[in-house]
Amino acid sequence: MELKHALPLISLLLVVLNSCAPVFSELQSARTVGKGNIEATGAFSTVSFTNEGESEHAQNNIGIQAGYGLSDVVDLRVRYEYLWLDKSADAGGVNILGFGPKFSLLKDRIAGYVPLGFAFGKDVETPSDTWQIHPTLLGTIPAGDFFEINPSFKVLLPFKKELETTVAFNLGLGFNVNDKVTIRPEYGMLFNPGETGHYGQFSIGLTINPQGRP
Repeated sequence: MELKHALPLISLLLVVLNSCAPVFSELQSARTVGKGNIEATGAFSTVSFTNEGESEHAQNNIGIQAGYGLSDVVDLRVRYEYLWLDKSADAGGVNILGFGPKFSLLKDRIAGYVPLGFAFGKDVETPSDTWQIHPTLLGTIPAGDFFEINPSFKVLLPFKKELETTVAFNLGLGFNVNDKVTIRPEYGMLFNPGETGHYGQFSIGLTINPQGRP
């Protein structure tokens, strides 16, 4: 099967059977928002698949994530994404919901994040089969008052034993327009350690901190 014909099938199987695997962007820093504070990020991502030197567009997704400070060092985060395979409305799409705690390991520099997620929608026959947990390590490297670098690494662990574990690396930038608004471009790659080829994502996000960035 040629790559261009196999990609939609591969992508759909990953979404429906492997839950959040294609949604592996991060679009956040290692900072927590502070007790009682909130943060919201809207973003668009485009995803491609590369194998043996050939690349093809796989899907797009658009979504929003929010964080609420349970304490100065622990946030609760929720994320919703809508993913579609191409521009045709007939192709349908998949909804993905994730949530979990984010906790500071080194103030404003290193954090852990452990979201749970699942897929649902008319094309997902058994949402309970799509649950995953994504242990994630987040880093932030300040490069001035208005710019930062945000590397991250995550492992995508499906609850269903028949599905395979994947890993993802992301490198994001944060451009602080002011203390309340940050623009977040990001590139990342998703790998199945037992297979050739990888997914690549490019995302652009906009973060708003109504109370001001901590």
